[in-house]
Amino acid sequence: MTYSFIFRSRVVLFFVLSFSFVLIAKIFFVQVMQNDVYSESADRQYSTPGSNIYERGAIFFQSKDGQFIAAATQASGFKMAIDPGKIVDKESIYKKLSKIITLNHDDFIAKASKTNDPYEEVADRLTKVQADAVSALKITGLNIFKEKWRFYPGGTLASHLVGFVGYKGDELAGRYGLERQYNSELLRNNDPYVNFFAEVFSNINKTLFKHEVLEGDVITTIEPTVQNFLEKKLEEVKNKYQVDSIGGIIMNPQNGSIYAMSAKPDFNPNTFAQEKNNSVFSNPLVENVFEFGSVVKPLVMAGALDAGVVTANTTYDDKGSVVIEKKEIFNFDKKGRGPGTTMQDVLNQSLNTGMVFVEQQLGKARLKDYLLAYGIKDKTGIDLPNETSGLVSNLNSPREIEYANASFGQGIALTPIEMIRALASLGNGGNLVVPHVVEEIKYDTGISKKISYPVTRTKITKQTSEEITRMLVGVMDKAIKGGLGKLDHFSVAVKTGTAQVADSANGGYYEDRHTHSFVGYFPAYDPKFIVFLYAVNPKGVQYAATTWSDPFLDITKFLLNYYNVPPDR
Repeated sequence: MTYSFIFRSRVVLFFVLSFSFVLIAKIFFVQVMQNDVYSESADRQYSTPGSNIYERGAIFFQSKDGQFIAAATQASGFKMAIDPGKIVDKESIYKKLSKIITLNHDDFIAKASKTNDPYEEVADRLTKVQADAVSALKITGLNIFKEKWRFYPGGTLASHLVGFVGYKGDELAGRYGLERQYNSELLRNNDPYVNFFAEVFSNINKTLFKHEVLEGDVITTIEPTVQNFLEKKLEEVKNKYQVDSIGGIIMNPQNGSIYAMSAKPDFNPNTFAQEKNNSVFSNPLVENVFEFGSVVKPLVMAGALDAGVVTANTTYDDKGSVVIEKKEIFNFDKKGRGPGTTMQDVLNQSLNTGMVFVEQQLGKARLKDYLLAYGIKDKTGIDLPNETSGLVSNLNSPREIEYANASFGQGIALTPIEMIRALASLGNGGNLVVPHVVEEIKYDTGISKKISYPVTRTKITKQTSEEITRMLVGVMDKAIKGGLGKLDHFSVAVKTGTAQVADSANGGYYEDRHTHSFVGYFPAYDPKFIVFLYAVNPKGVQYAATTWSDPFLDITKFLLNYYNVPPDR
C-alpha cells in the first residue's frame, strides 16, 4: 500500500513538474522570444485586416571576416485603405492624397466607387512621413495601417540563389532559391494577435511529444564582395559577346563552400512581379545541363594517369583527325602535330585526337567507371531546389564513337554545379565534396546549428590528383595567352572548353553555336578556390580561351589579393 502510494505520488509530481516546465517555457517564448511582435501589437491603434503584418526569418550573406550582411529581410512601412461607402467626394479626396503620394487616378476612383465593399487598399509601402501626412487630413473612411514586406537589399545580387517570397494561390511562401529551400525554417507565426493564454496553453501535447521545425535565420557562405565582383565580370562578358546566357561559380574545392554563384539574365526579387518571362527565375547553375566540351578532358586524362596507361610524356602520332566507326573526329583547327605529340601537348593545345588516343588506351569500361566516379550522373546534393542530374546515358552505349566523343566532353551533359564538383576533385586529392551555400541556421530559440556536409572519394588517388594538377599548371604557364597568363608567384591549374551546342529540335549540333567554358583552381597544389565560368553562344569570338582568359585572370588576381593568399612559388 505504501509503495503504491509513493509510486502514484511520484507520477503525479512528474506530470506537475512537466506541465510547469512547459508553461514556463511557453511564457518565456511569448514574453521574451516574441516580445517584439506582442509589443507591436500592443502599440497598434488598429488591427490590420487579414494577416498583413508579415514576419519571416532573414537570410544573410557573410563577409570574409565573419560579418553578416542581409540578403533577405523585413522592411516596415504603412499602407492606406478606404471604406468606399464612407468616401463622400472621390475627386476632392484624390487631389488631396495625390499631393502627398503617387496615386493612379482611374484606379483610385474605381476602388472608391465600390460602395458595397468596406475595405479597399489604395496604396502601400508608405513612409512614416507620408503616413503621418495622410492621417493629418482626417478623411472619413480612410485608414492607415502598419505593414511589413519582404525586402532584398542587394537587389539583383545573387537573385537566383536567394529566390523570393510570393503567392501561389492563397499561400505566401518561398518560391525559388533559399527562400524555398529553407521555407520551413524561415516561416513565422504571421498572426501577432493570438490570445496570450491560448499561446501559452495551446498544443502542449505537440510541444512535449512531437518534433517541430525550428524557426531561424539562414547564414550563407556567400561573400557579397566576391559575389559582386563575379557578377560584374559576367555582365562584361555578356555585353561584349552578346551571349544567350552566362554563369559562374567560385567555390572552396576542399569543402564545397560556395563564395559566389551567378547566372545572367537575372532578376530583382523586389520587383519580380514585373518580369514577363518566369523562366528567368530558374537557376541554370543547378537546373540546366550543358555539353561543356574540353573542360572534361582533365577528368578523362586523370583516369588514364590513375590507371597507369599514360603519363604526361606519353606520345602519339597526331594526324589532325581520327576515324571512329566511320565518323571522322578533328582537332579544333583540323591540323596535325605529328609524331611525338605528348599528353601534356594534348591538354595544352586541347587536341581531340589525343583524347581519343587516351580513351583507347583506357578502354570503354574503365572510361565509364572513372567518369561516373566523379559523380557526373548524380545530383550533388546542393542546398538549392530543383537540382537536375547529368545526362550521361551515352556511356551505356556499346558504340565506340560515344566513348570517343565523351573523352573530349561531347555527348554527355552536366549541370555547372556537377561540373565544378567533379573538377574540384582533381585539385583536392580525389575527394567529392557537396557544394553548398548555407553554413549555419541561427534558431529563434537562441541556439544555432552548424551544417556539416559529407565527403566521398572518386577513383583517382592523391598522387594522380597531384600529377593532373602539374599538367594543368603547365596549361596555364605555357598555353593561356601564349604563356603571358602565367602568374610568377602563384601556381594556377586551368583548362578551357569550347563545345558545340546540341540542336534539340532537329538533332545533331549547330555549326555556328558554341558553349565556352573555363575552369581554374589555385594555389594549385593546395587550392583555396576553384572558379568555373561558361557562356552559351557568344558572338564574334571563336574559342573559350579568347572569351574567358582575361576575365578569369581578373577574378584570380582579385581573390588572391582580397583574401591575402600567400605566394606558393
